[in-house]
Amino acid sequence: MKTSLTTTPGRPLKGTMTVPGDKSVTHRALILTALAEGTSTVSDYCRGEDCLNTMRAFQTLGIKIDEMPERLTVHGKGFWGLSEPNGPIDCGNSGTGIRLLAGVLAGQDFFTVLTGDESIRRRPMGRVVKPLREMGAVIAGRKGGELAPLAITGKRLHGVEYRSPVASAQVKSSLLLAGLFAEGVTRFGEPRLSRDHTERMFRFFGIPLTKDGSDLVLQGRTTVRWAGRRVVIPGDFSAAAFFLVGATIIPGSDVTIRNVGLNPTRTGLIEVMKKMGADIQVLAQREEAGEPVADLRVKSALLKGVTIGPDLIPQTIDEFPILCVAAAVAEGDTVISGAEELRVKESDRIATMSQELQAMGALITERPDGMVIQGLGRGGENGRLRAVSGATSHGDHRVAMALAIGGLTADRRMTIADSGCIETSFPNFEPTLSQLLTH
Repeated sequence: MKTSLTTTPGRPLKGTMTVPGDKSVTHRALILTALAEGTSTVSDYCRGEDCLNTMRAFQTLGIKIDEMPERLTVHGKGFWGLSEPNGPIDCGNSGTGIRLLAGVLAGQDFFTVLTGDESIRRRPMGRVVKPLREMGAVIAGRKGGELAPLAITGKRLHGVEYRSPVASAQVKSSLLLAGLFAEGVTRFGEPRLSRDHTERMFRFFGIPLTKDGSDLVLQGRTTVRWAGRRVVIPGDFSAAAFFLVGATIIPGSDVTIRNVGLNPTRTGLIEVMKKMGADIQVLAQREEAGEPVADLRVKSALLKGVTIGPDLIPQTIDEFPILCVAAAVAEGDTVISGAEELRVKESDRIATMSQELQAMGALITERPDGMVIQGLGRGGENGRLRAVSGATSHGDHRVAMALAIGGLTADRRMTIADSGCIETSFPNFEPTLSQLLTH
């Protein structure tokens, strides 16, 4: 695997492109097609390592999946069709994979061990383990189940009413998936609406999930059966985000990104970028697999600093690293607060982006729940970061790609170390970027 990425500035980004299938939607499509009655196809899926690890997990659990570059054929074995694996399941770098699988496996009648890479084994698992235990799950793990590996002894589950202290799509999805296998009603509430891909995918497959006010209500076991379907995965907005910002901050750029998922719980970056002055057009809106999809055209524009509070954080959580780059070259201050969740992502993204961008000349004051970025732009021009030696991703794919885009504003080439992690979500990032630069 290639371990460094070099960017060469001096040209605008121009052309038409696509991004990998949405990572979040691909995980959920794999889960629900594996549990469906009969065959499904999953087209335009994300081929990043995170999703491939979830695919391999279901193959280990006895599901036949035929893999082609553009399409997966999943031979679902029905609601109780999974079988005990003969060894631990490796979820790689995927927090979504391990937490959602924990929900599915908690209600089975067999034993499973879920583990992952060094990063996953540092990330908090107690947020899903605690409510799953309330449903009757038997889960052991390091630090009392706070850290992976997780050893899950499948049990008969019962529905619970759970009010999550954090707005987390992974917590919500893990409980809803466990609720499918539980007796009785599972009711879930959260302080703010997190990503709703699971709810949309449930509805797409005809799974009876209802809303009571802001709560989600699921009747387990008795009513749950669904048939295989054709699923088309929209392009990943979080992957498109790097090119939305890149085309905005690099003068003379004009990029169209086709077939991008525009789930409103994910697209806070568009709202923030438009407030900053970005020129983003939303074209040809439509729907795929219950998800809104459109083409995005973005042209270079001058940016101004903005305030981003807790209400916008859930919709911009994965776009934070590239948003920091936009703020660093804008004119004026950008203040980000209520983002403490970023400290437990693939890296502590508040610390890593502060460290890396400060080295590139950005003016950043780190705070416990965010940061203040004094933009380098002035006098009607976006600012420029400087190329540095020693830039590193800290093993975080989104940090690596954000630094690559930031480096395109510099005056010379820059190399980002430890960039192999980009494979987890955007395997073709470097050739896609090169194509837009060599129009």
